[in-house]
Amino acid sequence: MITIGQAAKRSGISAKMIRHYESRGLLPPCERSPTGYRLYNKEDLHSLRFIKQARSLGFSLDQIDQLLSLWRDRQRTSADVKSLALTHIDELDKKIQDLQAMRNLLMQLAASCHGDQRPDCPILAGLALGQTDRP
Repeated sequence: MITIGQAAKRSGISAKMIRHYESRGLLPPCERSPTGYRLYNKEDLHSLRFIKQARSLGFSLDQIDQLLSLWRDRQRTSADVKSLALTHIDELDKKIQDLQAMRNLLMQLAASCHGDQRPDCPILAGLALGQTDRP
């Protein structure tokens, strides 16, 4: 058994986030020492590493909860896991499109700005007039 500080160090997740994940139910309630300190076992540490990896791929906490459930369920089907991954890929594609649209619009505004000593600025004007609203 290890303390939350040791679990944080070994998993690369802060103690605050470990407590948050526990409060969200991503981790089962941990054991406590006689003095009340949180204690974690190897399975908890493995789950924390799983969570960290899933977060690095951009999965939401709700999606991670589903992934953890599937990971722990030896009767799962790989089709369920793949479906969740493909849904996430679709969400990532949408975010990429949104970011590209934002980048293109900002590039247009920056290109129209002289960037000199004058006070007029098409970037600020575009923001003020709502010309940055995307459809």
